[in-house]
This record gives sequence, structure tokens and C-alpha cells, in this order.
Amino acid sequence: MARPIQEINAGSMADIAFLLLIFFLVTTTMDVDSGITRKLPPIQEKQQNDEKIKERNVYVVSINYHNQVAVEGELMPVYKICDGVKEFIKNPNNDPNLSEKKEKDIPLIGKMMVSKGVVSLQNDNGTSYSKYIEVQNELVRAFNELRDEFAMKQWGKKYKDLSKEQQDAVKKIYPMTISEAEPRNVGGK
Repeated sequence: MARPIQEINAGSMADIAFLLLIFFLVTTTMDVDSGITRKLPPIQEKQQNDEKIKERNVYVVSINYHNQVAVEGELMPVYKICDGVKEFIKNPNNDPNLSEKKEKDIPLIGKMMVSKGVVSLQNDNGTSYSKYIEVQNELVRAFNELRDEFAMKQWGKKYKDLSKEQQDAVKKIYPMTISEAEPRNVGGK
């Protein structure tokens, strides 16, 4: 005569599995992808095509598929981009090859000559993300340094230490004018 097979009590097995599930959900960390923090410009209600940007007011920075950086068609190391952008935007000697200036009335400061310059970043479809970010960082650094220099000269403080109104005034003098073109085949140099 065969002995009947005893059943295993599995009632607490579901409780244990549930507790393990809760434990792993609580203790596991999730990696969150982060991108580049950029504030997009506000939508302009009326498109103005009256004022076209002159070629002298555009500082072209391009990255080809070999990750080589060219500024105004000339190969340049990434670390020199910051100084080039600052020189282009400030145009201290009113060089006709650098950006034009126009007079603006800036709150807290008064009338100032402000650059009409725009930095145009163009990259190839084959450009590496790390090179793109490296160039982006240099462009942003240039504008941050310009703002810091002006804030120190005007108020004796770094830009980040200014009041909101003072920061807004400095932003009107040195707006972050970086234009990014759609990636395309820039070509190799």
C-alpha cells in the first residue's frame, strides 16, 4: 500500500515573497537620466523678419564627425572657445569683424552698449555626445564669465551673489545668445 504524499504548507510562502518584494522596492535606487539644463526663450508673438542677423554678428562654432572643433572655419582647441566668445561679444575695440553693438537702457544701470552677437553651435550627425557637451560647457562658461566680470566691476560681487534685479540687469547686458542648429553633416577638416 502506497503512502499518501504529504502536502507542503505553502500558506506563509506568499507572505515571504510579498515581504521580499517590498524590501527590494524600498531599498533599490533608480538612476534618473539628466539632460542639459536650458531655459528656452519665450515664444515671440509676432515674428519679426525685418531685422536679419548680419554675418558679422554670428560667431559660428562647428563640430565635425571627427570631433574637431572649428570656429569661423578655423580649427581651434576647445579650451580657446571661451576666450574667443568673450572677445566676440565684448568687442572692446569696435572691430568691424566682431559683433555690432546697440544702445539699450538697462534698469539699475542706465544706457549701455549691448552686443548684437549670437553664437551659433553646429554639430555633425556623427559628433560624439561628450564633445558636444564639452563645447556647450565652454560656451556657457564664456557668458558666465562675462556676467561675473561685469558684476564685479559694477557691484563688487559675483553674479550669483547679486539680487534678482541686479541679475536681471546683467542678463540684459549679456544674454545667453547661443543658437543651436539641427545636427547635419558638417564634414571633416
